[in-house]
Amino acid sequence: MGATRQVAIAATGAASLGAGEAVVAEGGNAVDAAIAAAITSMSTEPGIVSLAGGAFVTIWPASGPPVVLDGNVAMPGRGLPRGAFGGGVREVVTDYGGGVTMYAGHGSVAVPGALSAYEAAVTRFGSRPWASVVAPAAGVCRDGYPIGGAATRYLGYVADGLFGLDPGARALTRRPDGSPFVAGDLAHNLELATVLDAVAREGASLLMTGDLGHALAADMAANGGLVTQADLTAYEVVERTPVRRRVGDWDVAVNPPPSVGGPMLAVMLSELERTHGFSWDDVVRIQRAVLAYRLAVHDVSRDLDADGHALLAAVERHGLAGLPTSASTAHVSAVDSDGLACAVTMSSGYGAGVTIPGTGILLNNALGEPELNRLGLHALEPGTRLASNMAPTVARAEDGRVLAVGSPGADRITTALMQVLAQLCLHGADLDTAIQAPRVHVRFAEDGEAVVEHEASPEIEAAVAAAGLRGLDHGELSMYFGGVGAAYRGSDGGLRAAGDPRREAAVGVA
Repeated sequence: MGATRQVAIAATGAASLGAGEAVVAEGGNAVDAAIAAAITSMSTEPGIVSLAGGAFVTIWPASGPPVVLDGNVAMPGRGLPRGAFGGGVREVVTDYGGGVTMYAGHGSVAVPGALSAYEAAVTRFGSRPWASVVAPAAGVCRDGYPIGGAATRYLGYVADGLFGLDPGARALTRRPDGSPFVAGDLAHNLELATVLDAVAREGASLLMTGDLGHALAADMAANGGLVTQADLTAYEVVERTPVRRRVGDWDVAVNPPPSVGGPMLAVMLSELERTHGFSWDDVVRIQRAVLAYRLAVHDVSRDLDADGHALLAAVERHGLAGLPTSASTAHVSAVDSDGLACAVTMSSGYGAGVTIPGTGILLNNALGEPELNRLGLHALEPGTRLASNMAPTVARAEDGRVLAVGSPGADRITTALMQVLAQLCLHGADLDTAIQAPRVHVRFAEDGEAVVEHEASPEIEAAVAAAGLRGLDHGELSMYFGGVGAAYRGSDGGLRAAGDPRREAAVGVA
């Protein structure tokens, strides 16, 4: 359809939206637009996400079944002696998120897979050359990009403790004079622009088996990191079949095991469907049961794939009675007028606080996120995909409606999407109403007590009281509860996108 194609894009900010729009202007489709926006987001939001992270890309073609391209991070250490594990990290304590303790440094870095997944998506489903999809990010890094409010707030907590020791990281996370970033500051990353030019020419393999990968492995070896050239060479994007559930008159496709977020979302949606409606009592009850199961089983699982499928099978047969007993993210959604949907969720953890020298690339700290490594530091076998809360979701209805949706927000990703999809698919709410409705998240304290975190709402307070649980009111529209972004095609073919007022967003139809 060329220039006549339109694409609805829900991006993370002006720079990422502009990248998606630029690719659409050249004839790009929803996949091209989403990937261009995602690469730009990972290049221009220091501290939030980075190119050396992981991502899931969920795509539903206009004809044919949906697919998930798993580019999540993996456990490194192939070829290393056992004595190499368990070190290379430093503890960082921060007030972010009410108090977070993490591990940073070279030993916290997992094998990155996002760029590889992005290239696979464009090669298989895109309509523009890879170089055209990467080019906007390189241009923005060269010409300048505004620092967003989310990055400013996060760096306000961690700029010194997390990013203050490595010269490259320091340069990327503050003004040239060393003072803190202020939202709206124009930043540049000329080193990364040069790297992106090379990625456009040579492909994502540059970061894996090319010169950039060799530089990463050498830097890891010199500083106690675990990522080896063998890890980078062995890494493969895995194509997975999504878990599909009927929610109202929608066919919803979510991220499958070994992801944690997708199965939890599927179970929550299935149980809401069983109730034939939506009430805050149901939301609290379902979240409490599913997240308690996650805490007891998934968070300490050594086989997330098997445990995830066991959960789905048990709940499919018996409902919640069949339950077996025993942070920083970004999201982009796009739907085009042809009916192609693409949802991309990406993460670099809290950040390792170090760079690949001379590249302008901040590294992930996926091994240093305690909530995703409850078995302990470096406990997994090399090559194992790490646990993930990411749940990029696509959906279709028989009347031609198409949806791509997702959210950042650590373990609040699944609960935010549960509530938005329930409002949209079961209540028939429009996009903005579904996204702006107040939210609930059941959190388990260290002593096992269930605490209902929620936004201001008398109805929610009544449901919390009826459940006999302790509640914690975050006020209205708190960033704690994620930042849902959705792109949508209506039954009449009209396109629209919606972003979450809880977190920066930029939406448009190009």
